[in-house]
Amino acid sequence: MEHTAHTGHRQQHGQGHDHESGHDHGSVHGHGPASWTMAAQATLHCLTGCAIGEVLGMVIGTAAGWGNLPTTLLAIVLAFFFGYSLTMRGVLRAGVDLRTAIRVALAADTLSIAVMELIDNGVILVWPAAMDATLADSLFWISLAASLVIAFVVTTPVNKWTIGRGKGHAVVHQYHH
Repeated sequence: MEHTAHTGHRQQHGQGHDHESGHDHGSVHGHGPASWTMAAQATLHCLTGCAIGEVLGMVIGTAAGWGNLPTTLLAIVLAFFFGYSLTMRGVLRAGVDLRTAIRVALAADTLSIAVMELIDNGVILVWPAAMDATLADSLFWISLAASLVIAFVVTTPVNKWTIGRGKGHAVVHQYHH
């Protein structure tokens, strides 16, 4: 609700146009379909945070000799942490308070990160021997890279759908100047 009020106010005052890129983002706010480019950019942003968290979690868990379950859980928690952190960093730069930045990050990224983590970890889970690969095994890195690519492909349409309805990463766009 709060997002819609801000968006409507911006559009009434002619601020629905992004002067930096020259693109009209009116469709981002639920007035039509979002572009595939915008969805891919949002997914890439999400993928960056997820990949940082995934790799760090797997490296920590594997290096510490943890089993698959605690290592995977750590990787998922860190993927959400870094995904939210990257969004919050940009929103905080726009001058909003921490509470608002947290709310924006949760609204913008939760579905995207959840889908990405489900697909990414699901691919690793069904990939023969991937769960038992160590950091020194090429299978570890190949399966991780492939799972992230597949997660990107599956998550991009999800982000396109949510952005087109004024949800997901569309919530963040009001803070980009």
